[in-house]
Amino acid sequence: MSSALAGKRVLLVDDDNDILVSMQAAFEPTGATVELANNGNKAVELAEKNPPDVVVLDMMLPGRSGFLVLEKIRSKLGRNQKPFVIMITGNPGKRHQMYAESLGVSEYFQKPVKLDTLVATAERLVSPPAAPAAPAQ
Repeated sequence: MSSALAGKRVLLVDDDNDILVSMQAAFEPTGATVELANNGNKAVELAEKNPPDVVVLDMMLPGRSGFLVLEKIRSKLGRNQKPFVIMITGNPGKRHQMYAESLGVSEYFQKPVKLDTLVATAERLVSPPAAPAAPAQ
């Protein structure tokens, strides 16, 4: 099965090891190179060392919050450049979502989020836009 993520780098960030392992199991079959971080400082370190194409980022993290990780990752890049960031959170508030969007998050999901939804979203983000159809003659 071909995936848009084949050959891409994906950084998964969550302080819950069970969630990290589950996300890893969902992303590895795509052919992506998967890296894991269980805190915000490690996430920034890995992102700076080997820039990922996609980051799946928990909002509440030890060491450095997901917001601070997002700020650091986005500080040198424009909004629609890699890495694309998918933020996940257990917080139902819209205020946090609005703040994440102001920092340039690509997608924002509340936990629990289905793993196939995360993978499909990551594939969509890294896929080039479809070329417009040629007009019929």
